[in-house]
Amino acid sequence: AISLGAVFMGAMTYIGNGPNFMVKSIAEQSNIRMPSFFGFMFKYSVPVLIPVFILVTLLFLLDGSPFK
Repeated sequence: AISLGAVFMGAMTYIGNGPNFMVKSIAEQSNIRMPSFFGFMFKYSVPVLIPVFILVTLLFLLDGSPFK
């Protein structure tokens, strides 16, 4: 449970998200357009992460686990 929480929710911490802030800062200093927080969430994160989380849940957390 601890490792699953770290994998799923690690990017929600400042330690896990620190490299992302650094890349965003470097890109903005180079005058590269970066999406806003909500623009990134709705354009990239939700369409990719929600299906991945559902797939991982179905594969590994339900009773029909492939590693029985």
